[in-house]
Amino acid sequence: MNKEITLGGGCFWGLQELFRKRPGVVGTEVGYAGGSNERPTYENHPGHAESLRITYDPSLTSLAELLRYFFRIHDPTTKDRQGNDVGTSYRSVIFYKDEEDKLAAEAVISEVEESEKWPDPVTTTIEPLKNYFSAEEEHQEYLQKHPHGYTCHFER
Repeated sequence: MNKEITLGGGCFWGLQELFRKRPGVVGTEVGYAGGSNERPTYENHPGHAESLRITYDPSLTSLAELLRYFFRIHDPTTKDRQGNDVGTSYRSVIFYKDEEDKLAAEAVISEVEESEKWPDPVTTTIEPLKNYFSAEEEHQEYLQKHPHGYTCHFER
């Protein structure tokens, strides 16, 4: 049975482009999570983080492996910022559905902190998943449609 995790780490286009190729990932969808309005749009999503919902096969990859990769492709030390994108929409966040996911997120964040690979403290938050809404179709697979489009994500 497949599982899901929702992550926010800056512009959702770049996250989707990199995660869609990961072993064990069977689906991705960009959306808005954690905010206050009921019909978020790209132009109006107060409090929502631009997010990526990842569907994965736990027999092929683990949540911990996905989270370790997450910390390789964005800067988890810049509060509410990735590259030129600034604001709470671009915060580093792991949205969990259950206690097992929350514990995995806490463990990987501790691992990242202890590794000292980042010169500054990790600012990634762990939040219960609430108010997730799929983004507009034009934003789904954006970098597949626009291969030279903007992204601030890369493997480190």
